[in-house]
Amino acid sequence: MSDKTGSNAMWGGRFGSGPDAIMEAINASIGFDKRLAKQDIGGSRAHAAMLAAQGIISEKDAEAIREGLLTVLSEIEGGTFTFSTALEDIHMNVEARLKEVIGEPAGRLHTGRSRNDQVAVDFRLWVRDQCDAAEAGLVALQKALLGQAEQGVEWVMPGFTHLQTAQPVTWGHHMMAYVEMFGRDRARFSDARKRMNESPLGAAALAGTPFPIDRQMTAEALGFDGPMANSLDAVSARDFALEFLAAASICAMHLSRLAEELVIWSSAQFRFVSMSDKWSTGSSIMPQKRNPDAAELLRAKIGRIFGANVALMTVMKGLPLAYSKDMQEDKEQVFDAADNLMLGLAAMAGMVADMSARPENLRAAAATGFSTATDLADWLVRELGLPFREAHHVTGALVAEAEKRGCDLPDLPLEVMKSSHAGITEGVYDVLGVDNSVRSRTSYGGTAPDRVRDQIARWKEALT
Repeated sequence: MSDKTGSNAMWGGRFGSGPDAIMEAINASIGFDKRLAKQDIGGSRAHAAMLAAQGIISEKDAEAIREGLLTVLSEIEGGTFTFSTALEDIHMNVEARLKEVIGEPAGRLHTGRSRNDQVAVDFRLWVRDQCDAAEAGLVALQKALLGQAEQGVEWVMPGFTHLQTAQPVTWGHHMMAYVEMFGRDRARFSDARKRMNESPLGAAALAGTPFPIDRQMTAEALGFDGPMANSLDAVSARDFALEFLAAASICAMHLSRLAEELVIWSSAQFRFVSMSDKWSTGSSIMPQKRNPDAAELLRAKIGRIFGANVALMTVMKGLPLAYSKDMQEDKEQVFDAADNLMLGLAAMAGMVADMSARPENLRAAAATGFSTATDLADWLVRELGLPFREAHHVTGALVAEAEKRGCDLPDLPLEVMKSSHAGITEGVYDVLGVDNSVRSRTSYGGTAPDRVRDQIARWKEALT
């Protein structure tokens, strides 16, 4: 067998030319980092302007570079740019095309910088944009939830613990719980954005540069608060991406919890909500079914976001300062997580806005499972002065009696109530209805409709 045949057999058909083809494939990142084209060109334009302002290159060359870069960007955005795997990454692809467009001045663009700080600033700019996009997506979702809450501020439904009926709450109160969760998610993205808003540009390879650059100028031009203070840290830090992924993972977890509830609530066993045809599909064989496919797919896609977080942590955990080629593997995970997060936010906002709650089913479910047992115990404490543990015991006995009779607590006759505690009066029935129960929960953050209206008003003002 010849060496060439042996090589082909070893490397396989895809890499028929042997190790060189494999090295090109493993080394190239243009297949994914071309998404950084806008940020790369923006960073290069700022760098060229600074070089001219500092007298490092001529204004004529800087202007040619800046205009040439706009030409390259228009080609990329117009779909006429030809990306080359041989040129490895977005930076070299842009620079090579720039040279074709403007000639010799293109070679001066890379003065005073390295691909290390170049990619760091590109990636940081991209992730910063994703924080903004996530916040916008969360606002849209919160507004959809507010619309549902306002509509159903007095609709009574069961509140659950362990997925068992616990106490009555309102639909509005339940919707507002997610408004609060997604509000914290917005705060996490906002906080991460503030922390990442420092510029690595000018750190060069790892030690800075002897050229008299103005890092404050490029930082301001790119919307950063200022330059990063340590050149080693500037090129080697990826905690900004990890912080985005951490915030995305928590947000994704909240999306998945809500998706799970939509799946449960739309089932024939619950029938709490009807999902719009836009977000559900029928069965190929069972004509009666409407499947909440969008919610189920969203619930599954969350795993990709969690996986991206773990993957990048694993990439970074063993790297010495400063740059290692391992860090080329930082982007695909973040790109995929961001794509799925934005898709999930948009899908959930659509599902929430379009779903229809079924108040009659919510109310019927709220009245089962002895949901007002705690109200009875509270009444015994408040009206009769019983210690809560004794009230708990009395209430438990009455629940057992109601179970035995096949009825709910409000249906027990007064004499049966008195058999458990002689002090019980007709007044106990005032707290046993589900409407009375929710209206009584007037503490701050409680489910009483007036308290829910307060929270809706607060959030509507905050989101304007």
